[in-house]
Amino acid sequence: MRKFFTALVVIPLGLIFIVFAVANRHFVTVSFDPFNATDPAIAVSMPLFVVIIAVAILGVAAGGMATWFRQRHWRRAARHHEADARRARAETADLRAAAAVSRADQQRLPAPSQYGFYGAAGRDKQGATL
Repeated sequence: MRKFFTALVVIPLGLIFIVFAVANRHFVTVSFDPFNATDPAIAVSMPLFVVIIAVAILGVAAGGMATWFRQRHWRRAARHHEADARRARAETADLRAAAAVSRADQQRLPAPSQYGFYGAAGRDKQGATL
């Protein structure tokens, strides 16, 4: 599956980047000095495709970080729900173990006689007919 993904997406995307880089290889000056446009104090000359690709990468990273920070409530809720589920599983295991012990105790009780629980007369403890 990974090879299929590579062949279907990554290779054409790489070819598009290469064509884009060849078409936009002339140099541009990127200035970080907003007050002096003619002679900037901080300026870098680089190919145009580097500028565009770097800005795209920074945009994707900034969007990913913004999304990650906005989803913190969901991650916190998921952690709480996971802790609740762990406690519930532990409580269920404890209850099952207690039920198994209880069943073992019931098996040790004497079996009822052939006449039923209340003897051959078919009456309960208060003398009522069953």
